Amino acid sequence: MDRILYSFLMVLAMAVITYLIRLIPMILFKKKIKNRFINSLLYYIPYAVLSAMTFPFIIFSSGHVISAVVGTVVALVGAFTKRSLVTTALLASGAVLIVELIILVI
Repeated sequence: MDRILYSFLMVLAMAVITYLIRLIPMILFKKKIKNRFINSLLYYIPYAVLSAMTFPFIIFSSGHVISAVVGTVVALVGAFTKRSLVTTALLASGAVLIVELIILVI
């Protein structure tokens, strides 16, 4: 139960922070932003913040760090090879399961 609450709070925090990051520039800047640097900065900030908040949770989400790293690598390979979200998630989950079973046997 404690893990479920923590997961829910993490997702909620990520949603709030992502929303605020997109809302604050709309409130602060009334005119269209023409500076390319600021535009690119505002475009990539939500991805960077979500990555920074999600990555530690991914590494410690399974029983062993090794299986989490293998699952992350499989998910990244699935994403870079343009697999669907469901396929990527299933491949990563399967990789974590296989590594966890191998660790149990050893």
